[in-house]
Amino acid sequence: MERFKNIIPFVAALCILILAGNVVLKKIYPLGYIDVIKEHASDYNIDPLFVVSVIRVESRFAADATSHKNAKGLMQIKDETALWCAKRSGLEDFTPEKIYYPEINIRLGVCYLNYLLDEFDGNYNLCLAAYNAGMGNVKKWLANSDYSDDGINLKEIPFPETQRYIKKVLNNYTVYKMLYGKKV
Repeated sequence: MERFKNIIPFVAALCILILAGNVVLKKIYPLGYIDVIKEHASDYNIDPLFVVSVIRVESRFAADATSHKNAKGLMQIKDETALWCAKRSGLEDFTPEKIYYPEINIRLGVCYLNYLLDEFDGNYNLCLAAYNAGMGNVKKWLANSDYSDDGINLKEIPFPETQRYIKKVLNNYTVYKMLYGKKV
């Protein structure tokens, strides 16, 4: 019993560090717009934490973000893609100015993620590659034996930016699942 008296303070300190660490991590990995994300993710049976991970990498939850390539809003959607997704999702009276509204941006972004996941048979790597580099590029890479052995998976991605993007989103997704798990 004497041995355990020395361990108790150590275990208590370790528990406090773990709890404090989770609090800090949850500040770094927030669940911004989670109610809207959950609503639209459930429409397409997509894990809301996957959507949160895309948003964190794309805009860090800045609804007014605009990229140097003119992608806009939380999910960094270009006007052409937004117009296509608005029609596909049945969003009436959409104009490109509305792309900055979080509710609309998330709806369109989730619709597009769903389309890409369907197009690439649920493959998150291909979905993310297409989200970042364009579906046309991914299809070209899949058809090229330099990048794909089987036409279904990529063994190499020729765009370093896209390689980094996929890793960032999937790393974020891992952290979000660890922090929030089934609570979302």
